[in-house]
Amino acid sequence: METPSAQDGGPNRQGCMIGLFWIEQDRVCLGSPPTEDDLGVFLFPARVSIGEGAQRQEWPWTDIADLQVLDVPVRSSAARWATRVTGLVAAALNAWGPGGPSMMTAVVCSRDDRRVEMPVFSGAATAYTQREVDLSLGLLSHFVRGSTSPALLTQWWQDNQPSGVPNSREREAVLGDWMSSLM
Repeated sequence: METPSAQDGGPNRQGCMIGLFWIEQDRVCLGSPPTEDDLGVFLFPARVSIGEGAQRQEWPWTDIADLQVLDVPVRSSAARWATRVTGLVAAALNAWGPGGPSMMTAVVCSRDDRRVEMPVFSGAATAYTQREVDLSLGLLSHFVRGSTSPALLTQWWQDNQPSGVPNSREREAVLGDWMSSLM
């Protein structure tokens, strides 16, 4: 079944990756948005949701003790540039195609000691910067503590609706602005 498009009067599923988050008009995904076969981890202002429809599990933020993202691909700047150059040269020579996105693990820990682990795809083409990961995890901790909500991210999307893919410095700047607004 296809996701309704904005032309169908349904939600706009165009989005943008900032840090560990895929941001759309009305929801935030941890990592890349899920494919039809994957459940996905969604962050809403009032709740965390894994999956959609009949398979959905959800918790209000007040029931979340911790939310972690493990196995995040992080590379140094030099390694990211080398990977990009190698990928561009290989693609130009049709030698090989880049692999799929890396898998990460979202871990939802509830106050009643339940722990749910969900694989999610990384949104980064090669890897995230360490600063991007640190800022993203810091923002997640603010969601858990209740000092902000994912509405901060969806409001940014509605205000900016970026048409391209922001580079790592631009993503870090957006994350940094969000974090400084919480201080």
